Amino acid sequence: MAVTPAFLAVERPQAWHLRLAGLLYLALIVLGAFGEMKVRGSLVVSGDAAATAHNIMASEGLWRAGIAGDLLMHVLDLPVIVVLYLLLRPVDRGVAQFATLINVVQTAVLAANKLNLLLPLFLLGDAAYLKAFPPDQLQTLAYLAVKVHGFGFGIGLIFFGVACVARGWLLFRSGFVPKAIGILMALAGASYLVNSFALLVAPAVADMLFPFIMLPPLVGESVFALWLLAARHRV
Repeated sequence: MAVTPAFLAVERPQAWHLRLAGLLYLALIVLGAFGEMKVRGSLVVSGDAAATAHNIMASEGLWRAGIAGDLLMHVLDLPVIVVLYLLLRPVDRGVAQFATLINVVQTAVLAANKLNLLLPLFLLGDAAYLKAFPPDQLQTLAYLAVKVHGFGFGIGLIFFGVACVARGWLLFRSGFVPKAIGILMALAGASYLVNSFALLVAPAVADMLFPFIMLPPLVGESVFALWLLAARHRV
């Protein structure tokens, strides 16, 4: 006989579940912005491996904090995923399950991708075995690892984009969430998909779209998080 986990046996999320999910969702947004803008945005110099390597080692603590913040973000994502499933399951169980599964895949991909951010710390360290390589080669390899992380991040967001579109559809149909929020979440997902596929297929186009393409996700997800946080609604 199949056993259902206790947290999935809950028929409807309670108000405190929604408030907690909203608070954690806002934390995800802040942590994501910290890693991408404050850490990598300030330390990575596009096209300059030597400058990037120097910045990383000169601000090693900040670099490590960015990695830790990203991993914390992925951990906090899990309870949010569960609450959103409970919230949207009554609308369409199958679509809610699909959105949950593909969101978990996204989280796993992005968590594993953090290894690419640890690699520069190993390559640019002072271990004896690194003496076999010239410094410029190590700097280039470190920069390459950072670039690979960027593409891995884009690949992970493909899964999240699909999850956002699915949830946007569910929110739009729910009857207990303003339809505008459903539209905003679907647009957020579409923006993630456009940005990620442009990064893979036409990087020059992705450069032109960024950072404007990230405005719909910022607005849509922030509004949804605030709606969850308010928790004065009936579900």
